[in-house]
Amino acid sequence: MGKEEGVSHIPKAGEDGRFGWIGLLGAELWFGFYWILTQASRWSPVYRHTFKDRLSQRYENELPGVDIFVCTADPTIEPPMMVINTVLSVVAYDYPPEKLSVYLSDDGGSEITYFALLEAAKFAKHWIPYCKKYNVEPRSPAAYFVSSDDAVDADHNQAADLSGIKKLYKDMENEVEDAVKLGRISEEVRSKHKGFSQWDTYSSRRDHDTILQIVIDGRDLNATDVEGCVLPTLVYLAREKRPQYHHNFKAGAMNALIRVSSNISNGQVLLNVDCDMYSNNSKAVRDALCFLMDEAEGNEIAYVQFPQNFENDTKNELYSNSLRVISEVEFHGLDGYGGPLYIGSGCFHRRDTLCGRKFIKGCKSEMKWEISRKREETGIHELEENSRSLASCAFEENTEWGKEMGLKYGCPVEDVITGISIQCRGWKSVYCNPTRKAFLGIAPTTLSQTLVQHKRWSEGDFQILLSKYSPVWYAYGNISLGLQLGYCCYCFWASNSMATLFYSIIPSLYLLRGVSLFPQVSSPWLIPFAYVIIAKYTWSFVEFLWSGGTILGWWNDQRIWLYKRTTSYLFAFIDTILNSLGYSDSAFVITAKVSDEDVLHRYEKEVMEFGASSPMFTILATLALLNLFCFLGVVTEAIMGEGMTKLYETMPLQILLCGVLILINLPLYQALYLRKDKGKMPSSIAFKSMAFSVFACICFKYLY
Repeated sequence: MGKEEGVSHIPKAGEDGRFGWIGLLGAELWFGFYWILTQASRWSPVYRHTFKDRLSQRYENELPGVDIFVCTADPTIEPPMMVINTVLSVVAYDYPPEKLSVYLSDDGGSEITYFALLEAAKFAKHWIPYCKKYNVEPRSPAAYFVSSDDAVDADHNQAADLSGIKKLYKDMENEVEDAVKLGRISEEVRSKHKGFSQWDTYSSRRDHDTILQIVIDGRDLNATDVEGCVLPTLVYLAREKRPQYHHNFKAGAMNALIRVSSNISNGQVLLNVDCDMYSNNSKAVRDALCFLMDEAEGNEIAYVQFPQNFENDTKNELYSNSLRVISEVEFHGLDGYGGPLYIGSGCFHRRDTLCGRKFIKGCKSEMKWEISRKREETGIHELEENSRSLASCAFEENTEWGKEMGLKYGCPVEDVITGISIQCRGWKSVYCNPTRKAFLGIAPTTLSQTLVQHKRWSEGDFQILLSKYSPVWYAYGNISLGLQLGYCCYCFWASNSMATLFYSIIPSLYLLRGVSLFPQVSSPWLIPFAYVIIAKYTWSFVEFLWSGGTILGWWNDQRIWLYKRTTSYLFAFIDTILNSLGYSDSAFVITAKVSDEDVLHRYEKEVMEFGASSPMFTILATLALLNLFCFLGVVTEAIMGEGMTKLYETMPLQILLCGVLILINLPLYQALYLRKDKGKMPSSIAFKSMAFSVFACICFKYLY
């Protein structure tokens, strides 16, 4: 007996299919509720365009100071050359250099990273003038050299300069890579730079004093490039770490940067970028200032968020890393309700708002360049000494840092929880998505990395939902209803796991048992089901293509949607519940930014990577095989018994659902049984998943 009579018919107690019917009804109600949440971000989209020429005409001499934070934590998975390419890309911004300060936060406390920054400072003296002379884009040397050859061939005058700058870059790269291979800094190099003496008391990356070095002092008239122009300030910081103090991951590093920078440069605008997220648009800082300095609404804006884009995305987005619909549709919709979420990178902040200031209507904060005479008269050594204590472990004790000031602690997604607290203090934010992407990063190149990353995001968002900062109650009355629903859309990510798991398992098992859970072909109740399926997926398909995706990209997106919900979100849901009960603690996992050549080659060919052993892969393989066995089992019975026509008439939607799940898992079946490369599914997972799926099918078929 199925759903032919709609909600009015519920199988009686003891009747076959009752459990499945009720469970599917609950899942459908959940999906309906969640669909409403997702529609909120599509009701009032805003698309913005800046006029940077007008900004220059009105305020060029009054542009505020900008402090840029680049954060790194591990030189092994975040290579120094990648880090300094990001640093060089922002050091060379199209912005007055005397108003620009760049801070590298090295939570790994690596002297190799510090050495790389010293080398980058020398290279910057040549790189910045070259960028200005030829209006270079992008201004990450590594990215520029890859894209420059064809363009420069037509300009013989630039070719010689390009050859020279490439040689200087190669020399720098060799110096850094030699140090990486050696695993330490040679005594010869150490003797040339006094800054290395700060590592004399270094015990480990989790136990050391504050290491602070002003590598380039922008106030020094002798700190110039090869053209004689002033250079931006460049600072290295490894905050103090002690085993007895919780360092609060990236949020702790950002708060130390906020304090240290306030003493050294005190820019009114703060930009933070991840160490792999280089600047792809040298004018992005001016885009942000067009909003922050707007005469009419600028005083209401706390931050300007740019989307996260990736340079290594494949054509069809194998792992759906671009989050295309979120970037191109949903965040524009949230902008119409008071602004998007703060997503942790590529965001320009008004310093005041990160220091806990509330928005007061009518109160204007002048965003103009100011010179502090006291700071100008302070010597560089005194400035370094005064600033070190601001990055000490004990500084935050008995203060509001991590609570009402700076980024908030205690959540894996410190950015989102900080953003909602800022907006609840009355501030608005802006989403800026220019044609030329402002920042480009490195996306995960394996399925495991993607799933782990989404596990962290969804776990953090779910923790926010259950915390005092929940958009359901904390934000009520403080932000618009549309923005509340937008936050809830992401905070409920983890909650989707149960309904999706139920839909991925139960209909197929009942199909194997020969019990219909959906309307038959002859039932009029098939029409609403068909309408919802066709309308939902047609809209999804059109929206994805409108956002710039491909047909195969949409199909990959559907696959990753399923994989995230049945693994990442499931583990996030379970861990959050256990964490709330005191049985586990959240951990901040850094996504690896490097891959070996074999993995990278398969990624570029859009071949999915299953080589690592993971509980998530066991779940995926078990679900895939369960659906395959159920489908083969029922088809075999139909052929040998009543025939395929009878099966089609009684259980069409279950056959369709099971068939789609099989099609979407084709890469997984290949990884289990057909592939011979190192990216195939480990044999242990293949055996376990087969045993689990066969056991489930036999039990449900014959013992249930």
